[in-house]
Amino acid sequence: MLTGLLPIGSVVLLKNSTKRLMIIGLCQSESQDGENGKIWDYAGCLYPEGYISADRTFLFDENQIEKIYAVGYQDEEQFAFKSQIDAVREELRNQASEDSE
Repeated sequence: MLTGLLPIGSVVLLKNSTKRLMIIGLCQSESQDGENGKIWDYAGCLYPEGYISADRTFLFDENQIEKIYAVGYQDEEQFAFKSQIDAVREELRNQASEDSE
């Protein structure tokens, strides 16, 4: 059972979707100007096409994933990064919860 964020290169299918996405980014903000916007768990591009353009990049959260087709490459560097990014994501979620109270 995987916990935390999936690694770059993972291929997933989102709920209510028919086209798979490959994860190309983690903890992505929808803000274009650096202002505090929603932080999404993932950025993805169409699979198998790959990155086409910025307007064909999709932001989504872990809870939107219906099925995992492939888990991206993992090594010691990725595991260390995953530990850090999972901690940052948890901190951001806690901060968002406090801000909404």
